[in-house]
Amino acid sequence: MEQTLKGTIIYGDEFEPLDGYITIENGIIKNVEESTVTTDTIIAPCFVNAHTHIGDSVIKDPPYLPLAELVQPPHGLKHRILQETPYSDIVASMRASISDMIKTGTCAFADFREGGVAGVKALKEALKTPHKTPYLNTGTGTGHSILATILGRPANEDMSYLDLCDGTGLSSTSDLELEIIKGITRKTKEKRKKFAIHAGEMDSSDIASAIELQPDFLVHLTHAGKKEIKAVASADIPVVICLRSNLLTRSGLPPLQKMLDEEILVAVGTDNVMLNSVNMFSEMEFLAKTNLYDDRQVFKLCTLNGAKMLGLDEELGSIKNGKKAKLMILSKKSNNMQGIRNPLSSLVRRARPDDIIGII
Repeated sequence: MEQTLKGTIIYGDEFEPLDGYITIENGIIKNVEESTVTTDTIIAPCFVNAHTHIGDSVIKDPPYLPLAELVQPPHGLKHRILQETPYSDIVASMRASISDMIKTGTCAFADFREGGVAGVKALKEALKTPHKTPYLNTGTGTGHSILATILGRPANEDMSYLDLCDGTGLSSTSDLELEIIKGITRKTKEKRKKFAIHAGEMDSSDIASAIELQPDFLVHLTHAGKKEIKAVASADIPVVICLRSNLLTRSGLPPLQKMLDEEILVAVGTDNVMLNSVNMFSEMEFLAKTNLYDDRQVFKLCTLNGAKMLGLDEELGSIKNGKKAKLMILSKKSNNMQGIRNPLSSLVRRARPDDIIGII
């Protein structure tokens, strides 16, 4: 099946806006052709949300508490609530968050999945149901899919979750004995699966030990100093930042520009659903207006860099021939977007999910 779209295309790995046509065949971008066509739409690659905890979608309005009281295992608020919540309710709440991601333009995400085997199975069950987006009409039907990288976590030293998911995602080297963490890391890598860990969220004390584990990526680094950033760069470890989450938990803002100056691959995530929505438009706008005044770089962090970090950049993250057509189509004529002059800057700083008129 062949389909042709016309619009202002946010094209290639450098995200250059050009007016023209995209030809799609069987879900793959076959051709991008520049044209003088006048259009009322922007066609952009979908987001990659590089760090989530959608299991805690069952609580979306927690009290303002210190970070440790909110999320530190095993007795943080989220962990207590997860233990008390029926399995079916956890699955239903995750299913809602997945649908929300799809409707707001995300085509792939990475989730740190607590709860061992049961936790991984719950997310996989939530992913099975076709997620409907009936208000999006692009001629491709209403059932849209999303790609999940599931990073599980052992429960009671049971490592069998690794047979069901893409790897391991741990909270911090300060939350378990280091020898136990090293054992988890070793078993994960023996199965050739991804290993990731939070570091530098509450302070800098766990960053060096996290780097020594040689993870596939680190999350947060809010409290990383010059020495830690150089060590991460030297070890060639990507980093996911979660700005809205870090400010809400009073962790502060990560030294993003210093990471970029050291050529660290940086991606963006929305973090815990109990703290933030999974809406990457909100994350992108917040990043652009508080931390990184470079619209092209901001969009890259929210799309291509996340795809690179997860090993998906041959398929996702930008609009190029041969990649999957994971696209969002936005109106230039909505009340919010009418009058824009720079499509990329307006997409980054102004666009909202209600400007979307189609998702492929």
